[in-house]
Amino acid sequence: MLHAALLLGLLLPAADAPPGPDFVIRGTTVYDGTGKPGRKADIAIKGDRILAIGAVPNAGKARVIDGTGLVVAPGFIDLHTHSDTPITEPATRANLNYLMQGVTSVVTGNCGAGPVDVAGYLKKIDDNGAGTNVLHQVPHNDLRRKVMGNANRRPTPDEMKQMKSLLDDGMKAGAWGLATGLYYNPGCYADTDELVELASVSAAHGGFYASHMRDEGLGLLASVNEILEIGRRAKLPVHISHFKAYSRPAWGKAADAIALIEQARKKGQAVTADQYPYTASSTSLAADTIPTMFREGTHKDLLARFDDPERGPKLRAAVQHNLKVADNGKALRIARYVPKPAWQGKDVAAIAAQEKKTPLEIVIEIERNGGAQIVNFSMQDEEVRLIMKQPWVATASDGSAKVPDDTVPHPRNYGCFPRKVGRFAIEEKVLPLEQAVRSASGLPADILKLPERGYLKAGYYADIVVFDPQTYRDKATFDKPHQYAAGVRYLFVNGKLAINEGKYTDALAGKVLRHKSVAAGK
Repeated sequence: MLHAALLLGLLLPAADAPPGPDFVIRGTTVYDGTGKPGRKADIAIKGDRILAIGAVPNAGKARVIDGTGLVVAPGFIDLHTHSDTPITEPATRANLNYLMQGVTSVVTGNCGAGPVDVAGYLKKIDDNGAGTNVLHQVPHNDLRRKVMGNANRRPTPDEMKQMKSLLDDGMKAGAWGLATGLYYNPGCYADTDELVELASVSAAHGGFYASHMRDEGLGLLASVNEILEIGRRAKLPVHISHFKAYSRPAWGKAADAIALIEQARKKGQAVTADQYPYTASSTSLAADTIPTMFREGTHKDLLARFDDPERGPKLRAAVQHNLKVADNGKALRIARYVPKPAWQGKDVAAIAAQEKKTPLEIVIEIERNGGAQIVNFSMQDEEVRLIMKQPWVATASDGSAKVPDDTVPHPRNYGCFPRKVGRFAIEEKVLPLEQAVRSASGLPADILKLPERGYLKAGYYADIVVFDPQTYRDKATFDKPHQYAAGVRYLFVNGKLAINEGKYTDALAGKVLRHKSVAAGK
């Protein structure tokens, strides 16, 4: 009832009133994260909380922000980032490329990758600060690697016990769930029974299970069925990361995958997804060209297989097949390749023609020199639009904290949220603005079961974005991705101004947000 008392204080005579608000945003259009249409209102902020929403008659000594023509929404929550390491480093801990999009909270540990020592990782952020709030998941790939290396086999009973113990520790330290990357090593070697057993540990703590599923291509429907099975057997909510129909042979399967999820939801199963609104994905070149059966062991082991008399021809044939699926390498653009930066921004087919080699030879050369990150033009625009319309699909970038450099990464790092809200909702009207805002705020908060955030309500934390609907757009492109988004006029993170009149204030106002385990004390 504290917020009600503070609101009453706004209406009392000055002599009797407690200190007034710190900020009042007047005359703005409020989209509160529920999915309801916007409404005209004032918002008062006191400390790190929303004091009142409605008519705020007395601002006192508060700073008054004229919200005429602007939209106010809950600070956006990105369920899927890979900011695990960058958020701890001086150059990128501000997470400025996300702040400029209106993002106030990011989730790490995705695709099964990230720190397994949850307590140590979160303490490092506590000690040094961050531009956004940070929530972490226990990453299955690195958990498995820590216990049994990059091995293509079932864990022994003792190894399973170790993994469950580390997962239990992570959940007690504040992780929000278990995240898998079944497309990557060594998670790809885990069977469904292993995943159910581990997911059950997350369930015991009131956590959830998020997954980069095993196959987003031709095996999309089987992968959806697997995650649904894990949810049913482990008795916990499940979440599909970067939901898509990946690669040309899979185009047309998105509607069938949506139907499977809808059917499960109608039966009462808790299943959701997230999406970045682009027709290209991004990962390592090896992940998209080399089948998992050849990726066991070390990178040195992988390279030896190319020269093995028996396995070498099979490996090369498999890579050649995947290149054919990727339009003979035209769909694979190099994002980061340290040995030859000049190749960044060019596709594999173009590089091959330039070097007078085959695309296969270019892939092998890159792998022999440490590998590369790529952007893969692998999705169909029609299906991207279909997926974003689903009310259970959140917006999430699959990016990471970055500052401009000579690499050519996916533009989602800088433009995911304004692309969804500004371009697709406001400009193209693919979905209503209130739904687009909800997909980036209230829905992810509901998926996480994140208390007192994700909505604009009196008493909730003051994570608030104020943007100009006429100019809130993504500027990052595939050719020039290091361009900050436009249109965010003000951004409050825990009640502190991180963006003021469109400019970063140098504030590190983010906090670690720890999950409170229902199994605490057991």
